[in-house]
Amino acid sequence: MRLVAAVRFTALLAIGMALCALPACAQNAAQIARGRYLIKIGGCNDCHTDGFAQSDAKTPEKDWLEGSALGFYGPWGTTYATNLRLLIGHMTEAQWLELVRTTQSNPPMPWWALRWMTPQDQQAVYAYIRSLGPAGKETPQDLPPGVSPPPPVLSWPMPPAKAPG
Repeated sequence: MRLVAAVRFTALLAIGMALCALPACAQNAAQIARGRYLIKIGGCNDCHTDGFAQSDAKTPEKDWLEGSALGFYGPWGTTYATNLRLLIGHMTEAQWLELVRTTQSNPPMPWWALRWMTPQDQQAVYAYIRSLGPAGKETPQDLPPGVSPPPPVLSWPMPPAKAPG
């Protein structure tokens, strides 16, 4: 019985590997590679990966995009970099695209950078994050203005007022 099960498993594995040689798998691999590239040049790991900058970008890829408990405090309250791997693990691609097109996050998230991407690049970012799989834990909830955040926190100063004239 075990031998039959092992043979069936091996046959299914071989079929799956053969199917992955089809153009769709190559396209998906290219899309994931594009998403990885966009994550790297977009600076997403700077906030969404704990210790990334401090490690001189040497954080293992398996630990990327798990969010951070470092708060960014400013007049808007306190924001935390979301665990993107858990977030996307619960979303369809269509839900991700809607989020990217409609959400306006608080600083320091450069939400406009995602919005300005082509739909193909937005899909590539989704595919890459999804390929990493869920990992890590939920990050703290953002805090409203006037609520003191627990450490660690960075204070985000208001920009200087523009001179009249």
